[in-house]
Amino acid sequence: MEGVVKKFMFVNRKAPYGTIYALESLEVVLISAAFDQDVSLAFLDDGVYQLKKGQQTKGIETKNFSPTYRALDGYDIEKLYVEREALEARGLAEEDLLVDVTVLSRQEMGALMEQMDVVLSF
Repeated sequence: MEGVVKKFMFVNRKAPYGTIYALESLEVVLISAAFDQDVSLAFLDDGVYQLKKGQQTKGIETKNFSPTYRALDGYDIEKLYVEREALEARGLAEEDLLVDVTVLSRQEMGALMEQMDVVLSF
């Protein structure tokens, strides 16, 4: 089985703080990339907040891990997808995000997910 590359998509649906899901997802993504897998990240629902610029976490006494998303490029993780409907429902636009993403409609996102070998939701 050596050398088999699988297409992984990590689906982020939760707000960045208040639960461990966003940070856990990021750690699993980095591990997968270390094993030379084809890694994509999708941000849906409140998950779009994970990429929002200007996160302030001092008030909740939590480490702001959002800068880590900018480091993904260094791990050859360049496939970041955001659902247009999720952005719009939260009054956000692509320019509010701290990394380059591909904005897809809900339908396009579903079609992309169907092409994946493994889809993990956080």
